[in-house]
Amino acid sequence: MIASLKGKLESLGSDSAIINVGGVGFEVHMSTSTMSKMGVIGREVTLYTHLHLREDNASLYGFATTEELDLFQALLSVSGLGPKLALAMLSTMEVEQLVMAIATGSTDLLTSIPGIGKKMAHRLVLELKDKIAAGWVAAAEALPSEGNAEVLAALTSLGYSASEATRAVASLPRDEELSLEEKIKLALGYFGGK
Repeated sequence: MIASLKGKLESLGSDSAIINVGGVGFEVHMSTSTMSKMGVIGREVTLYTHLHLREDNASLYGFATTEELDLFQALLSVSGLGPKLALAMLSTMEVEQLVMAIATGSTDLLTSIPGIGKKMAHRLVLELKDKIAAGWVAAAEALPSEGNAEVLAALTSLGYSASEATRAVASLPRDEELSLEEKIKLALGYFGGK
């Protein structure tokens, strides 16, 4: 198993890069967030990797952080979800946003990811919710309450991206008892105040 690579960045493609390690060039598929951290050609980079083996193919997937790698591997454990779709999910949302969407059961947020339909979103929540809640203790503190998950769903249905909706919900007062309607108004006020 190839757990990590440290080498010189030889080239960057749209969703992969060639990393030269000791004279051997490894093609590594990456999420857009990892691709954005690669820097310039010729720079030394370190990636945490997952080697995905099939009968007819061996593909290497690389990540800038162990958290992103761990979530990728958790996503692969969901039946019917392959590495390309898992990578697309990590390219669409940040790790914290994806963890939050799964842990709160926000299928509306998950279906905003290209390639994820309602059936797959429900499967993700069903198969990963308990694993995510147990394994992501640090992220759990940042998870919104059930009421805030409804605010997230409302904002994404209004056309805001998952990351915009998450930032708006994070701006809500934490210690006040507000109705769902008041929370949505305050979250929309966040966009008006920008």
